[in-house]
Amino acid sequence: MRSGSIPGARGRVLPITLLGDPVLHAPCEEVTEFGPELERLVEDMFATMYAARGVGLAANQVGRALRVFVYDCPDDEDERHLGHVVNPRLVSADGILLRGPEGCLSLPGLEAGVERYDEAVVEGYTVDGDRVRVPGTGFFARCLQHECDHLDGRVYVDHLSGWRRSVVRRKIAKAPWGG
Repeated sequence: MRSGSIPGARGRVLPITLLGDPVLHAPCEEVTEFGPELERLVEDMFATMYAARGVGLAANQVGRALRVFVYDCPDDEDERHLGHVVNPRLVSADGILLRGPEGCLSLPGLEAGVERYDEAVVEGYTVDGDRVRVPGTGFFARCLQHECDHLDGRVYVDHLSGWRRSVVRRKIAKAPWGG
């Protein structure tokens, strides 16, 4: 991506993949080709995330089974974190385990309390192939863990158990996109 460009400004809004689509439930493939096609995907993902009013979006949420995610997410001190990671690895999830509200663009209108660590570090690459290390705390740490889960074929409801899982499953069944 060109330095100084506004993420998503040149992108197009893509359809968001909804829960139940097989692409959300399988591990994504490593990116092996860096170039204009990958840059376009990242631009489209930013445009899609902004149009949906999200704070993060993984490539499989737009039907592409590649290890890429974008984010524009605040932490608990309201500091904005903006970027993308190609071939991310969650190298650390630590600190205090907190249950907090979590939603997902692939499960529109639903939210549940999910346990996540309040510190996380992701390492990977930019679309230009440069190494990147992204540390996060608070809500941003939650976002990093959530997006890495997507790329491993998991959604936040996979972390739920017992009555929490039952309640969300009933809501999914009643949702216009669920059933």
